[in-house]
Amino acid sequence: MSVTSHLTIRRDGVAEIEESRSRFRCTLARVSDELGARVVVEQVRKQHWDARHHCTAFVVGPDRAIQGSSDAGEPPGTGGAPMLEVLRGRELTDVVAVTSRWFGGTLLGTGGLARAYAGATRAALDEVGVVERVLQELCEVEVDIAEVGRIEHALRSRGARVLGVEYTGEASLRFAIPPVARGVAEEIVAELTSGAAHLRVIGERWVDAAI
Repeated sequence: MSVTSHLTIRRDGVAEIEESRSRFRCTLARVSDELGARVVVEQVRKQHWDARHHCTAFVVGPDRAIQGSSDAGEPPGTGGAPMLEVLRGRELTDVVAVTSRWFGGTLLGTGGLARAYAGATRAALDEVGVVERVLQELCEVEVDIAEVGRIEHALRSRGARVLGVEYTGEASLRFAIPPVARGVAEEIVAELTSGAAHLRVIGERWVDAAI
């Protein structure tokens, strides 16, 4: 079964916590693929060049199939791994987390490091918020110019996002709907045009669900 919705961060952002005088600054960003995640990691490393470590975690894809993490020189399993577990626990995807650490002079131990890296990630997630993204089908239907207003109104009233109308010999109406609503949209078009017009799916897109 194909995935038609997933959770991701509402916006990019940062949050910082302190643990035994060490600073942990977590940067979160939306990304669409692994390459995008690695670009963000490099940007943060350059921006905060004076930090001792930059631990990372990312999850990508509607089905969360692509995941990765790095402890960046910290003891194995104490940096990127706990950060990744936080992202997994919130069921997020299309997100990269980079936590930069400035050493404060006190050794935290493996347990303390893991808690701090996870804590910085949770703090950043609380700061930026979470949003559901839903898959929509991009549809088009050609109708008589005299009918386009009625059809547009009917589709909008059932939750479709009307994207625009192009006027040539006829009116070409484009709109977006969730895949599960295609049957309803087809019924509306058929009823209002007495079966003369037919809906065509011309693509798809991911959009943030309305609040």
